[in-house]
Amino acid sequence: MTPFENLHYAIGEIAYAVAKIDGKVQNEERQKFHNIVAAELRIKDYDFEVSDIIFQIIDKDKMDAETTYNWAINEIKLNSQYLSPELKATSLRILEKIAKAFPPITPEEKCIIARFKMDIEKINGDPVFYTHH
Repeated sequence: MTPFENLHYAIGEIAYAVAKIDGKVQNEERQKFHNIVAAELRIKDYDFEVSDIIFQIIDKDKMDAETTYNWAINEIKLNSQYLSPELKATSLRILEKIAKAFPPITPEEKCIIARFKMDIEKINGDPVFYTHH
């Protein structure tokens, strides 16, 4: 995968950690998760299919939320040159939508989202890769 794909994969992993933190992701949640992440990360000029990445994440489902989160944050840091302010905002929007999609929003979900906000705030990409819509 390219660094750009790795970054999106890591965002999907964080989203999955949010969905999973309050227990196993059930089948009906899988579809909601897929729809939210695919809708938010779909961009016309991708040379990869976001939904394929999402189902790779879901089917992996062996790591706990904490391990998944730590791996994903590390991956985001490794590929941070591609992290634009727009992608940061999209990432947070995904996490919040996922938490709301599986009510109630638990203290653990609030905690992992707050932690992600703090962690991602410190990471700044190279302005060369910022997209202006």
